[in-house]
Amino acid sequence: MKLLFVASDRMEFRHLRRPADDIRTVANGAGAHRAASGIDNALRAFRPEAIVSMGFCGALDPSLAIGDIVVGTTVFGGDRAFPAEPPVTSASHRRGPVRTADHVVGTAEEKRRLHATGAIAVEMEAAGVAQRAQKLGVPFFCIKSVTDLADETMANDFNVVLRSDGRFDTMKVLLLSLRHPWVRLPELFRLQRRCALAARSLGEFIADCRF
Repeated sequence: MKLLFVASDRMEFRHLRRPADDIRTVANGAGAHRAASGIDNALRAFRPEAIVSMGFCGALDPSLAIGDIVVGTTVFGGDRAFPAEPPVTSASHRRGPVRTADHVVGTAEEKRRLHATGAIAVEMEAAGVAQRAQKLGVPFFCIKSVTDLADETMANDFNVVLRSDGRFDTMKVLLLSLRHPWVRLPELFRLQRRCALAARSLGEFIADCRF
């Protein structure tokens, strides 16, 4: 099956292991709109039989741990809900609704509010991917890995460093973190380790999947 994998950043593909002839990857930045635009560009040279929104997510369910795999059953974006199909796998994972937000959800309070709507995880791209898959009439899958916990509030504000191209301004993140280095710098190093773990979990899980 020809698969199109869509994420916000190429680091999320770091451990993806699938036959090269059967897949394409798109990393067009954070946000549903940018994910959809990346798909449109990929379609010029590749016609997928299924589209997979993969990458990192924040936990809304307090029982989710760092590196846990979340397989979306429904993706909520704005006032719309998109169904998602489950891959065939024997690997450990959690299934449930996923919320697509238009910003980085960085506070425990906002995570609690989103969890009350029924979602177990939050991210920024899947609704845009689901909408394009629906338009193309191909199966849609949502596979995410947890990088921050439901009860955590981030010390760094990643929304103020998100550029118009959907990329995070690394230099600006570092400069802002120096205002409160004893709190913000350790968080950045911790997030880097978590992203590495989440990317590995994604690669191992998807290697076990049949779509």
